[in-house]
Amino acid sequence: ANRAKPTRALLEKTLGVDRDARVPEYHADTARRRMKGMDGGVAEITPAGRTRGKVALFATCYCNFSYPQAVEDLAAVLRHNGVAVKLVEREVCCGMPKLELGDLESVARYKEKNIPVLAAAVREGWDITAAIPSCVLMFRQELPLMFPDDEDVQLVKRHLFDPFEYLWQRHQAGLLKLDFANPLGKIAYHAPCHQRVQNIGPKTRDILKLIGGTEIEMIERCSGHDGTYGVKKATYAISRKIAKPVENRVSQAEATHFASDCPMAASHIAHGLGDAPGAESPLSLLRRAYGI
Repeated sequence: ANRAKPTRALLEKTLGVDRDARVPEYHADTARRRMKGMDGGVAEITPAGRTRGKVALFATCYCNFSYPQAVEDLAAVLRHNGVAVKLVEREVCCGMPKLELGDLESVARYKEKNIPVLAAAVREGWDITAAIPSCVLMFRQELPLMFPDDEDVQLVKRHLFDPFEYLWQRHQAGLLKLDFANPLGKIAYHAPCHQRVQNIGPKTRDILKLIGGTEIEMIERCSGHDGTYGVKKATYAISRKIAKPVENRVSQAEATHFASDCPMAASHIAHGLGDAPGAESPLSLLRRAYGI
């Protein structure tokens, strides 16, 4: 429905969403519905380094409703590697979209809903991760800067990981399975801005490079999406110009797959390429490589 021409014309007129911009799909089969009854699933918990071998997934509002497959794939990969998995009890938006709009009151309100739940999970022995780099950045950098004296915010920061950062730490401890069943060929991989500024290094690339028969063409440049910037009528044309160099790199790579950790950036880039190739999640590619 959100791609029908009459609907898009109405969205453009009422909300200022450009009729040509790619907007998220919504799934009735949400991540929470898919994960229901799938908590835990590991008989023996093995801590390693900073990782405790138990991960509570912050579903994120985007993945829960628009990209549930990423959550399902992340859970499958973690379980395959002996990590216990559950969903965080509940969540609201991480607050990043409101922060980018300067709505600090809403950011504080969302923090008061999310942080107590996340901190409780940490105290129960769980690490935290999310399949959206912006959400990870919000909890590990933005909120700690905004609320330096909030002990729970700082506690969550210390136990929150990027998914591939978590897997890399398990790999360094010899706990990541390398029983890959399927080579992936060449991947044009876009490293999103909100992941790069976390200063954890290119861990997605490093994990994917472990897969035999797989070549990574890494692209480190802004996609031009930046939340609402990539969909608003006032800025959509500019966002397309910003994305063009990335699109050119993807085309020149002539890769089997195109992937980005940020599904919004990936969709924006793929839209500019006419979905040839279509956007994929690195988590989905990793699961496919394992054959699980």
